[in-house]
Amino acid sequence: MIPQDPAMLLSFLNLKLRDHYGTLEALCDDLDIDRTEIEDKLSKMDYHYDKERNQFV
Repeated sequence: MIPQDPAMLLSFLNLKLRDHYGTLEALCDDLDIDRTEIEDKLSKMDYHYDKERNQFV
């Protein structure tokens, strides 16, 4: 289960991306979560996935 609070979700995802996953796609596939839903939720806080950095910025 992933955090529902957007700030906690941001921290959780960036930690997982940094330590365990090479791409957002790999993270979503492994954790069985909807990429669009995550990106929509974080875009409301003005965070977007940066493929080059492999994190939400």
